[in-house]
Amino acid sequence: MNFTFVIFVSFSLLLFSGCSTRGHKAYKPYTKKQAVTPTKNKPSITPINSKNINYKTKILFSEYEKWKDTPYKLGGVSLKGIDCSSFIQQVYYDGFGLRIPRTTLKQLKTGYEVAKEDLQVGDMIFFKTGYNVRHVGIIIEDGAFMHASTSKGVRISSIYNPYWVDLY
Repeated sequence: MNFTFVIFVSFSLLLFSGCSTRGHKAYKPYTKKQAVTPTKNKPSITPINSKNINYKTKILFSEYEKWKDTPYKLGGVSLKGIDCSSFIQQVYYDGFGLRIPRTTLKQLKTGYEVAKEDLQVGDMIFFKTGYNVRHVGIIIEDGAFMHASTSKGVRISSIYNPYWVDLY
């Protein structure tokens, strides 16, 4: 086998494996009652546009009030500073008793993908913010998600903000 060909194939595989063709993903986390492998059957959850605020929304807003304005700190895990994936991990554990992985890469593999039009309260939403970098938040109500912003700390943002639209 030609050495140049092996290098080209190796480089091509490396180049294409590190870059997603889609810049976004939204996921529903698995609950303890759901299967470990992804399925097309979605659990019954009250839609975001429901006129009644459901228990998930109440819990998420309660968690938001606890973390609101906490500064962003890469690797941070406390009210003194927190990063996006740790914030999501803390909210799911403190609010719902669900254990999810610590990093965005592992969180991305948790649950199953849903279409943008099917987003519901409590879904994780991922944004591609760099070559191999993702940012994660939680849908808190129709068109809004809470997250740990690198520039402004923990806050609620609109998925329709031009900055996030371009990354979703």
